[in-house]
Amino acid sequence: MSSRTHEKQTEIILDSIADGVFTVDAQWRITSFNRSAEKVTGIPREEALGRHCWDVFRASICESECSLRRTMETGRPVLNQTIFIVNSAGDRIPVSISTALLREEDGQVIGGVESFRDLSVVEELRKELKGRQSFFDIISKNKEMQRLFGVLEQVSESDATVLLVGESGTGKELFAKAIHSLSSRRNGPMIALNCAALPDSLLESELFGYEAGAFTDAKKDKPGRLALAEGGTLFLDEIGDVSPALQVRLLRVLQEKTYEPLGAITSRRADVRIVAATNRELEELVREGRFRQDLYYRINVVKLRLPPLRSRKEDIPLLVDFFIKKFNRLSGKEIQGLSPEVLPILMAHHFPGNIRELENIIEYATVVCKSGLIGLEHLPEYLFPRKWRARDTASQKTFDPDMSLEDMERSFILTALREKNWSRKETALRLGMHPSTLWRKMNKLKIDAPRQRGKRDFLKVE
Repeated sequence: MSSRTHEKQTEIILDSIADGVFTVDAQWRITSFNRSAEKVTGIPREEALGRHCWDVFRASICESECSLRRTMETGRPVLNQTIFIVNSAGDRIPVSISTALLREEDGQVIGGVESFRDLSVVEELRKELKGRQSFFDIISKNKEMQRLFGVLEQVSESDATVLLVGESGTGKELFAKAIHSLSSRRNGPMIALNCAALPDSLLESELFGYEAGAFTDAKKDKPGRLALAEGGTLFLDEIGDVSPALQVRLLRVLQEKTYEPLGAITSRRADVRIVAATNRELEELVREGRFRQDLYYRINVVKLRLPPLRSRKEDIPLLVDFFIKKFNRLSGKEIQGLSPEVLPILMAHHFPGNIRELENIIEYATVVCKSGLIGLEHLPEYLFPRKWRARDTASQKTFDPDMSLEDMERSFILTALREKNWSRKETALRLGMHPSTLWRKMNKLKIDAPRQRGKRDFLKVE
């Protein structure tokens, strides 16, 4: 076969491939450029051939982290790395690239080959999906959270005081920011104050401010958070920790919209919206006499209760993906996600620290994981010694750190199935996988569902 005929056949093969493909020689000049590459880049083959690849693609990694260069230097291929290239119209196009070496028959390296797949449609779908699952940096597809998103839009149109109730780490401050951003006060400041972080004397001066001469070290006026939030929103976090004496002064702010800085002799107007938050049950504190009932009713105009993470575990995969991307940007790493055995462990964890705890877990994992996928070895140790027991005490299973990965995965799935009364759909939702994936894992791990004797009557599985 002649050299020309061989080149023609190679060109036909490359043009039949749906992905863009190009090759370079040892001087980084493009030696082949298929039809899909022309379509994605908008650059004709004749213009690309003979030019340096970085002049054609102008990719986000060309200058410092070229994947093809790394393959040429190390001999290791790159698979499915997501980057951006710039087409002939100047638009940024997301693509997934893979690289490999080109060798002669004797093994000598003569260049490299790179294939790339246009992810524009995938990116648009991802943005559309993310738009439905995120709301002002609050990420969730949970039904209750989606309901709260709708309530937030309605609440934000008024100046009504809002009380956010939820455990620590559930994202109360994010909700407060969303309320502010949607309100007519969005152009004003949003000022936050943690009422549990300061003793009473400092909290009072931080909130109301003081005038020169109010006390020994007060040499000049200092505006409080109320003054700083003028025309905007004041977020009072952990309001349940405010002392009874300070509660009286807060009540006046809410009732009369006025306050007095320490040392002042005249009142000032407070043009602020109050959003309060607590992780405590204020009704109980009222009954115990530790929180003023009149203040409680003043801040309890609109009450939003945020569900803990354990009640919205379907959000864990979304949040994990968000945090991995966040810490990749901060650390410059390219961690792609979780290995298959990690997600069931996270889905089964109780998360007493809620979203903040999950964020800390992923941050730790991205620190110890160099690249690729986060595995079991990258998780904090405290996730493993914990004992998990099935509800069926006749067949209790305890998770052992020395178990094999397969046995550990089987135990997690078996426990989740029992807790969900052997409903594959509900179990799959909890474990963050598709029901068909769960079914395949059950077959692989030899997990047999109990035989049904009635709609709700199941035989025990030992």
